[in-house]
Amino acid sequence: MHTAYIGMGSNLASPAGDPETTLAAAADRLKSLGRVVGRSSLYSTEPVGFTSQPRFLNAVVAIETDLEPRALLDGLLCIEREFGRNRSSAIRNGPRTLDLDILVYGNERIREPGLEIPHPRMEERDFVLIPLVELASNSRAADMPGIVRRLLRTSPKRSPDQSNAVVAFQSAVWRAHGLRDAGRSGGAARPREA
Repeated sequence: MHTAYIGMGSNLASPAGDPETTLAAAADRLKSLGRVVGRSSLYSTEPVGFTSQPRFLNAVVAIETDLEPRALLDGLLCIEREFGRNRSSAIRNGPRTLDLDILVYGNERIREPGLEIPHPRMEERDFVLIPLVELASNSRAADMPGIVRRLLRTSPKRSPDQSNAVVAFQSAVWRAHGLRDAGRSGGAARPREA
């Protein structure tokens, strides 16, 4: 069993609904790939790269999975398609209904076509680091992959709301889904709303 941290993002409506509803529904779908053991809060974030698009909602979810990294990636891409994402016709860093990225997979280091773990740009992006560090700070250190422990110790003490780039987003939908998870898992998946 491996712990994988999955970055999530959305800034367009999907068949499930608005980005907030999409992320909550997608977090539920992650249960088909493993056991959800933690969720960050939701964050409203400025787009990176292609800036002429709506703000994103972002979060990080931790799952325990028996799937190997490539099979996990295939499962994530399948979930993206279910939510209306078509990567082949997308603009790089452009708007999307759902983005799911493997940030960390245990202590694995993988570099192969189409799959790089840890995610090569996660340490440059506050929209990933802030929810990842928040989630990790609520986890047991013994269960935490080494890179996440290092990020927790060494990442600058960024916090949402210091700028307009990453802002805590209060969401009754996200909270309700997280509380349902917590009830089934004895509290491990309870999100901490910022």
